[in-house]
Amino acid sequence: MPDCPLKHIAFIMDGNGRWAKKRHLPRELGHKAGAEVFDKIVNYCYDIGISAVTVYAFSTENWKRPQKEIDAIFNLFSYYIDHYVEKMRNKKVRFVFIGDRTPFSDSLKKRMSDIEKATEPNSQMILFVGINYGGRNEICHAVNELIAQGKTNITEEDISNNVYTHVYSDPDLIVRTGGEYRLSNFLIWQSAYSELYFTDTLWPDMTGADVDLAIEEFKKRDRRYGGV
Repeated sequence: MPDCPLKHIAFIMDGNGRWAKKRHLPRELGHKAGAEVFDKIVNYCYDIGISAVTVYAFSTENWKRPQKEIDAIFNLFSYYIDHYVEKMRNKKVRFVFIGDRTPFSDSLKKRMSDIEKATEPNSQMILFVGINYGGRNEICHAVNELIAQGKTNITEEDISNNVYTHVYSDPDLIVRTGGEYRLSNFLIWQSAYSELYFTDTLWPDMTGADVDLAIEEFKKRDRRYGGV
């Protein structure tokens, strides 16, 4: 798709568990399939010229899931932050992990930090990965950062400059797969003027053609930002 009309697309990657259930498979295999599709979709976005992609990998609410499933998700995450980063090295992709890292081991925190530092000069595309991410938590974090800086009169610009994604503009389009019609605490601050696109397609079934459909719908939207 030439001349992509948007710069930043975000994905709520929903439906891994239901995809597995439909096939009488363990939920963990749904997450594995979802991780493989994450690879394909991010590469597709890169190929069509999108400059930034944000993915919702693990929310602050996902800790309520069975421990076996949580372990499977983090095992996949650990694998991908080593292998996927290396795979994308020649494509000059910058990685930024967004979310609260407090619960993570020191070794995982260091690996994430090292990847961010190593890829910071890359400018072909930026990939935000939401891990232990929650939109409300992010706003609280930004406000507390500002208080720590001595701010007493906090503006919208202050918060925008202190959310996890502050190094890039807000998403033009947020795509949620899996048939649900809500943001589920995803990019609460940044989504104020994002276009929203919902599809019944489960995340592991998502293809580049589905991304094209979302972008075609985006093209039809009249983005007035409160004007006429």
